[in-house]
Amino acid sequence: QVQLMESGGDEVQAGGSLRLSCTASGYPDDRACWAWFRQVPGKEREGVADIYIESGGPHYADAARGRFTISQDNAKKTVYLQMTNLKPEDSAIYYCAAARRPVDCFAGTWGHGQEGINYWGTGTNVTVSS
Repeated sequence: QVQLMESGGDEVQAGGSLRLSCTASGYPDDRACWAWFRQVPGKEREGVADIYIESGGPHYADAARGRFTISQDNAKKTVYLQMTNLKPEDSAIYYCAAARRPVDCFAGTWGHGQEGINYWGTGTNVTVSS
C-alpha cells in the first residue's frame, strides 16, 4: 500500500512563492502518475496539476497555468509543486495524489472526476495573505 506525505505548506504574502513536496512510500508501488489538488473549506476539491511518472504531461488547471510548476524526482519518489506569484485565492489545503492510470490524474486536473485517484496525502495548508 502506497502512502503519500506532503510538506512545505506555509503562510506567505501575496506575490510570494512556495514549494510543496510529496514523497511516496510503501509497497507495492503501482503509481503511474502524480497529481496535486486543493480544497478550500466548504468548497469542492479541485485539480491543480498532474504529471505522468514514466512520461507525459505536465498538465495544469487554468488557475495554475503560468504560475505553478509540477515536477518529479523519480529516484526520490517525490513530486513537487513550485508556486509563484501567489494570490489570496490560492489559499487552500493542498493534497498530493497518485493513481495507477495516468488518465485518472489527467481527469482530476481537468475536473472530470477524482474517482480514479488511488492514493491521497493528508494535505498541507497554504495561506496567502494580502
